Amino acid sequence: MKFPHINRRTHLYLGLFLTPWVLMYAFSSVPFAHNDFFEERDKALGLPLWTKTFDGPYDLGAIPESGPLKPLGAKVVQDFKMEDSAFGVYRQSDKQLNIYVHTFWKSTQFKYFVDEKRLTAEERRFRWEHFLTGMHARGGFEDGRFFPALWAVVIDLVCLGFLLWIASGIYMWWSLPGLRAWGWVACAAGLASFAVFLLLL
Repeated sequence: MKFPHINRRTHLYLGLFLTPWVLMYAFSSVPFAHNDFFEERDKALGLPLWTKTFDGPYDLGAIPESGPLKPLGAKVVQDFKMEDSAFGVYRQSDKQLNIYVHTFWKSTQFKYFVDEKRLTAEERRFRWEHFLTGMHARGGFEDGRFFPALWAVVIDLVCLGFLLWIASGIYMWWSLPGLRAWGWVACAAGLASFAVFLLLL
């Protein structure tokens, strides 16, 4: 089997393998770009985004003025039996910490009020647009657990697959006889549109 045949098959099967990933990034870009539409839709339907599930006394101990906050968040997620989920801890202010626990299917927001030693928990109503944007934005190896790390590895491989898919497509186009005029038009249009936004945004 010669290289052109290997290249065509690589392009074909890469396209089939990458299909769910391309669709995920394509569909998830819609709610990113049209977030206001989905928010207004929920307001019109009277659907609350968050439902409070806990509000009570809770003591996280001394809150450091600087340094990592992850151990504080780890205590909260462990106490609420969510230690198998990814989470982030953010300092809303000197008097409030926010802890976000996220999976593709479910999100919980904790708010810890330092002076009051009080904690609230809210569950976010499932929305398909959040499901999609959560997949789109998920990445990195900071979590430390196996499956989040495996997801990050697969995303890296998918990105390499995109590059190989592009390279194999360019090779097939370049192997065509003649001037390849429509290919040049497509390349020029793509580069021009990208350059315009790069300069103006």
